[in-house]
Amino acid sequence: MTPTFNMRTKDMPAEMRLLLDDYPRDSWETHPGFKDKTRHWLGAHQMFRKLGELVRTETEVYLGKGRSSDDYAGRLSYYGNALVANLHGHHTWEDRSYFPELSVADPRFDAGLEILEKDHHELDRVLDEFTETANRTIKLSQLDEAQAREEAGQLHGLAETIEAFLVRHLADEEELAVPIILHHRLRG
Repeated sequence: MTPTFNMRTKDMPAEMRLLLDDYPRDSWETHPGFKDKTRHWLGAHQMFRKLGELVRTETEVYLGKGRSSDDYAGRLSYYGNALVANLHGHHTWEDRSYFPELSVADPRFDAGLEILEKDHHELDRVLDEFTETANRTIKLSQLDEAQAREEAGQLHGLAETIEAFLVRHLADEEELAVPIILHHRLRG
């Protein structure tokens, strides 16, 4: 049975998005306070979105018998590990360095940052389950293709959960953090 996860589905509360009105997403790139560090941070988020989609679509190809077990296992190992390892590293850095910096710069947003940190905790649970299921899928691909495909079906659901989680969380994180960065001219 696939565990359930407490994925937040609602937007950040309006009071945590106050600066977004002054710094809308479509103006970020042209703002004089938009620096390479912020561009790289947003680039990492884009990479996570692409990796999440890639893991899901690779699983769909495999489940549709468009990819051999060996080929799928290699792709799952490579892209799944890249997704999980990079997300864990990124979130650890945000929790220990980035979020505290934003909190010091603008304490009004501590409640928003607290929501994001809870998201990170829940995403860690999903990533742990994904890792266990992916590892079983890879092992079974060498032992029993029918069982590997069954396990990949479970993995597909987890990949969809990760992808949906990233859509919600990363957009909220960006729309909370980037306006703070621009307003206070941080990360220059």
